[in-house]
Amino acid sequence: MALAVHLAAMSSTALQDDDRRPFWRSVLRGARNRCPRCGQGRVLRDYVKVRDACAVCGQDFSGHEADDAPPYLTIFVVGHLIAVPVVEVKRRFDPPLGAQVLGWCALAIVLTILLLPVCKGALIGLQWANRMHGFAQTPDDPEDVLRS
Repeated sequence: MALAVHLAAMSSTALQDDDRRPFWRSVLRGARNRCPRCGQGRVLRDYVKVRDACAVCGQDFSGHEADDAPPYLTIFVVGHLIAVPVVEVKRRFDPPLGAQVLGWCALAIVLTILLLPVCKGALIGLQWANRMHGFAQTPDDPEDVLRS
């Protein structure tokens, strides 16, 4: 019974198909530091600070809530990118422990610095595509509005 109530509540609050925005396009635009709505303006400034609005289409970014998730996602991605090479280098070459620690830590830091803005932009694109947080009432991509 509880499951039926839960499913009914989910279906009543779920987005209708015509309310959905292009998911992958929005996420990829965000990952490239582009506005998920128009694809032209930038989302981030000063490394990982979110702009107030898109300079091209005026999309307001103040409603985003990509605070703690981007670092967690970045750490997850970097850890998975480094795990296999760490094991393979150890297995094949067996370098000294000090060299491994320095090398892998340096690589992890560089990858984290490079991927953090990508992950943050992608999560903002994800929030926009799913109308999450402050993006629920914002207009869609101008091209999508013209097509319909």
